[in-house]
Amino acid sequence: MEAVIFDLDGVLVDSETTWDEVRRAVVHEFHGTWRDESTRAMQGMSTPEWAAYLAHDLGVRLRPADVAQVVIERMARRYAEKPPIIPGGPDVVREVAKHWPVAIASSSPPLLIKAFLDITRLPVPTAVSSEQVGAGKPAPDVYLKAAELLGAEPKNCAAVEDTTNGLLAALAAGMAVYAVPNPHFPPDPAVLARTTVVGTITDLPAALTSQPDA
Repeated sequence: MEAVIFDLDGVLVDSETTWDEVRRAVVHEFHGTWRDESTRAMQGMSTPEWAAYLAHDLGVRLRPADVAQVVIERMARRYAEKPPIIPGGPDVVREVAKHWPVAIASSSPPLLIKAFLDITRLPVPTAVSSEQVGAGKPAPDVYLKAAELLGAEPKNCAAVEDTTNGLLAALAAGMAVYAVPNPHFPPDPAVLARTTVVGTITDLPAALTSQPDA
């Protein structure tokens, strides 16, 4: 194994419900219509993708660029008030970084990734947002870019994910995938079956070091 690449939302920060609350509020405030499937549909989407979804599919009466600005500004305020860091997550990254290069491959915009890294001061030299690549998850682009920046072969990387679309993205990149199932939005059992499942993020270091080639 050459490197370990972490997702952010749902793995290191408990932000999936915050994203959901903020987007729902924006949809209702700007005269759109929320759908039952909207939450899962947007998991893993890049910022341009989910902004277009809110504007075009859910009928929010703003241009996609303005939708993105409103949502991200509100998310940034939430982070500033109380970052929803998952207990033990930063310590796990520090422990893993003692053994392998680490990176973040996230659907969050660069502003929020930077806010998280500034708060935690983690030793993460490489962080990639799906805004910076061709497509959001479940496409593998963000994972492939992170591996490239680390100088690692994707097949020799481990990815840590929590949702169906994230797991699919890492699997499509050809990585060994470790799933920390999101309790709020449980991933598809059929997709989970293709991964190594760990109960919580704090179980990850032991799972990584237990592999024969670790």
